[in-house]
Amino acid sequence: MIAPEFPVDEQQRLTAVHSYHLLDTLPEKDFDNITSLTANICEVPISLVTLLDADRNFLKSHYGVPFNESPRNISFCGHAILDEADIFIVEDARTDSRFKDNPLVKDMNAIFYAGVRLINSDGYPLGTLCVFDTKPRTLNKSQKKALVGMAYQVVNLFEARKRNRTLLFVQQELKDRNEELKNFAGVVSHDMKMPLANMIITSDMLRTKYGNLLDVQGREYLDYIKQSSFTLSEYITGLLEHYESDKTASLNDEIFDSHDLLEEIIELLNINIDCEINLPEENMEMQTNKVALEQIVLNLVGNSLKYNDKKKIKIDIECSEEGGFYLFSIADNGMGIAKNNIEHIFELFATTGKLDRYGKKGNGIGLSTVKKLITKLGGEIEVFSELGKGTTFKFSIKKN
Repeated sequence: MIAPEFPVDEQQRLTAVHSYHLLDTLPEKDFDNITSLTANICEVPISLVTLLDADRNFLKSHYGVPFNESPRNISFCGHAILDEADIFIVEDARTDSRFKDNPLVKDMNAIFYAGVRLINSDGYPLGTLCVFDTKPRTLNKSQKKALVGMAYQVVNLFEARKRNRTLLFVQQELKDRNEELKNFAGVVSHDMKMPLANMIITSDMLRTKYGNLLDVQGREYLDYIKQSSFTLSEYITGLLEHYESDKTASLNDEIFDSHDLLEEIIELLNINIDCEINLPEENMEMQTNKVALEQIVLNLVGNSLKYNDKKKIKIDIECSEEGGFYLFSIADNGMGIAKNNIEHIFELFATTGKLDRYGKKGNGIGLSTVKKLITKLGGEIEVFSELGKGTTFKFSIKKN
């Protein structure tokens, strides 16, 4: 017997083998199907998918033998990976100086061998797809072609597993980083709210105590500080709501009346302008995440109030249930949204560029949070709008 030599680039080859993370893994149906089919096509009792490690031959799939590894120094595959022919064939191992005293030949009666190298995309032979028989023989042309074709499919499976593993790793890494960003945003936002509140209070105190000592421009500066602090505070509140929307969407369901919910929202909005809000005629009992739904409707109705340039604001709210979903429609007679902005309005930080009725520019957080909550609740949202005439938001949430 002659032990197989090592390739000149053995270290790089081993690195390639280990990069697939297939050594010492459990059998898989995809590989077992290939060895079973290969054995039947070649009419042999044994078919293997092997990966040649530093000192062993690991059998990723072993059809016809009860073990899943053997020493590398007695392996046929150790010789096969060194041969650049399409198929490495040993018709009778008993007469071949490389194998005649091999334990596999003496103890297992491994007489015939045919193996195709499993070459990865970088050109390294990882192992083989091989067959054994207990008698001398040959393979016909179609069997050889099938063996080469099956080996190609094994490599495809290796590469697919590797890509999938990489994607899962990247996905988990992105998930971890996103969680870190969410935690960071939450901590920073919470920490900023108190200083902002202090700025607002301080500006009021300065105006009260020293206002008579300031000229018009000085008082305007104080107003500017206070207004900027309010704007930043609203921005931070929006960020907190956005990053905490996962928690909001996971809250327990409640049973409540639709009219009670909508009336609570109108009360929260503390409307002090000429506004007509028409509620659904039918009062419907609902069972869903009340907190999340309240945040959604509060945001949409709040936008209908803010982005409205009419002397009298009109908002129509409709609610119904159909096919396991609660359906909502919120329509207004406001400014409307340009067609080229509609497809982007649910993106985080995306704005239409328009100022609201109070001269403020939106921060592009609210509608993104709305979309995120609705998606988490198993629903969808769409918008219909015409500049100068108004906007209608229609959304659904899954009924529980």
